[in-house]
Amino acid sequence: MAEIEGAAVPERLLITRTTTGGGVSLVSLAGEVDLDGSGQLHEVLLASVESAPGTVVDFGEVGFLDSSGINVLISAHRAAESRGVWFRLAAPRDAVERVLRLVGVDALIPCYPSVEQALTA
Repeated sequence: MAEIEGAAVPERLLITRTTTGGGVSLVSLAGEVDLDGSGQLHEVLLASVESAPGTVVDFGEVGFLDSSGINVLISAHRAAESRGVWFRLAAPRDAVERVLRLVGVDALIPCYPSVEQALTA
């Protein structure tokens, strides 16, 4: 029988929400945005757009984004639009940025190279 060494365990999604001095929500993500964590992310982002004048989602520590994550982003963007608040993405790594471009999310939701640029745009 073969021994499995260092079996792959899916990376959990860590979500941290903070509020800036101007009341803007900064939602920082770390790990993988996939089906496993998309429900929790959906709840956090909807709560954010319901309570803040703007939301920035920091992708700086995200290595993977699948279609469930894309759907959550589009849903949050639509909720923000319906409330008249803004919703922006920031600091995606190359792999995540490629997915955002391939599916056209970067044309729908403003995406910035850094959190600072997203906050001040």
